[in-house]
Amino acid sequence: MSKIARPIAEWLAAITEIIGIGTITLVVIYGAILVIVLMVQKLELEIIFQKVRKRIGRGILLGLEFLVAADLIHTVAVEFTYHTVGVLAIIILIRTFLSFTLEVELTGKWPWQHKGINS
Repeated sequence: MSKIARPIAEWLAAITEIIGIGTITLVVIYGAILVIVLMVQKLELEIIFQKVRKRIGRGILLGLEFLVAADLIHTVAVEFTYHTVGVLAIIILIRTFLSFTLEVELTGKWPWQHKGINS
């Protein structure tokens, strides 16, 4: 990799990672605020729990996608060795498992069981 491309790839990976972490953090803060708003509206605790859980879960899924992208950028463009590819594979497996289990928790279906994006 060229002397110019490597630092750019490192910065892109870092920025993408920050976006992923920021996404998760902001969604958790949003969830905390949403709890307060829904409690003021005097909704049942079970309804509040389900709404907030679903929103936070979707935010975590989005954040995980950014974190996986950052790992891919870093491994492929910055540090391409058998060791880093192996570590990347393990990270992707763990994050994919987390994504699938969160999807099942949120929707009750596996990701491939959805008919379309709006179903």
